[in-house]
Amino acid sequence: MKRFDNQINAGSMADIAFLLLIFFLVTTTIDVDKGITVKLPPWDDEQILQPVPPRNVFSVKVNSNNELLVRKEPIPISRLKERTVEFILNPNQRGDMPNSPKKAVVSLQNDRETNYETYIAVYNELKAAYNTIWQEEALKRYGKTYENLNREEKKSIRSDIPLIISEADPTDFALK
Repeated sequence: MKRFDNQINAGSMADIAFLLLIFFLVTTTIDVDKGITVKLPPWDDEQILQPVPPRNVFSVKVNSNNELLVRKEPIPISRLKERTVEFILNPNQRGDMPNSPKKAVVSLQNDRETNYETYIAVYNELKAAYNTIWQEEALKRYGKTYENLNREEKKSIRSDIPLIISEADPTDFALK
């Protein structure tokens, strides 16, 4: 009696698996975090950093509980933009604020345990303050929005009101 062989020819299974692998690799998209786009100044070994007078520094610290301490005063994130604009422009010519927007430095420092969402919210508020100032200056100088200015007009405003946000290394501190 002859016995039947119950084998399946699996020679093409490897080819099919390879084709499926290629198909899924080509059609799958991978989300990539883009982060925050910040243009860093060019590195200069010769540049000597000079100390900044305390009146010109707008220090923003965020602790591990996501609370803000702005110039040694706790405030909510909702007031950060308003306070930043006031500091940079110094409309009342206060002695504890810079006499020129060119001298204003915004210093941001956060705790290692700060939530990423809080960090982004704080950074967005600081950038929004500068955007608001540039928008108002564009309307005052040229009678049009900042987005509608040409390159030279934007450069003129940014040279008078430069974006200076200094980020310090994260630390371990708490607001107490």
